Amino acid sequence: MHPYLVEIGKFKIPAYGVFVAIGFLVAVLLAERRARAEGLGEGVMSDAAFWILLAGIVGARLYYVLQHLGYFSKKPLEALFIWKGGLAIIGGLAFGAMAGALFFKRKGIELAKAFDIVAWVLPLAQGIGRIGCLFAGCCYGKPCSLPWAIVFKNPDSLAPIGIPLHPTEIYHMLANFAVFAALTLAYKNKRFDGQILSLYFMLYSIGRFAVEFFRGDNRGFIGSLSLPQWLCIIMFTFGLFLYFKMREGGR
Repeated sequence: MHPYLVEIGKFKIPAYGVFVAIGFLVAVLLAERRARAEGLGEGVMSDAAFWILLAGIVGARLYYVLQHLGYFSKKPLEALFIWKGGLAIIGGLAFGAMAGALFFKRKGIELAKAFDIVAWVLPLAQGIGRIGCLFAGCCYGKPCSLPWAIVFKNPDSLAPIGIPLHPTEIYHMLANFAVFAALTLAYKNKRFDGQILSLYFMLYSIGRFAVEFFRGDNRGFIGSLSLPQWLCIIMFTFGLFLYFKMREGGR
């Protein structure tokens, strides 16, 4: 793959950052359109997106650095080099959600309604961002001999070089696009505020939990399950609880 889309001397444009930015912009445009249709006001989602993105990047990078503390303890300055790849989405979700909640609360916007919109576009942004993962070589898979295995050859790649690997970046991308499609369908039949958010927690955690079995990078383990898988179990349980709680409140 090509970690950098453009290289002119020391000037480089990282593919990871480009695709994360594309995913973010597409998500904001769709969220803004949905917010206007639901009467939340003009520019609400655009303003919220800034704080959610900022907090999400901090949380995602912090979680990634903690997962790879051995490496970053030797090269602490590289913890700041987010343009090279290395954002753990679960950390981003936690920090981004807190920032979004604070923003919507200050604006007097109902949290469940606002977060339904955010949750709807989030997997689309994540799926597009995973294309950047593929280019950068982060979140790589275990060695395999399957026909669709991929081999990274670029020395700047974050993945092992010259070894056929599970294309987990593509697995993640497809899982996220599937979640977006399911949430889009659910939105057409939405019955209560908070429904899309709760479904996102459940559907995303299922997809992420499954793909984790094919990941080859270090994410930390507790027993036979990776740390993200344990967090997915918590996320799914919370989503299930939230679904029934919000459904009762919506009656």
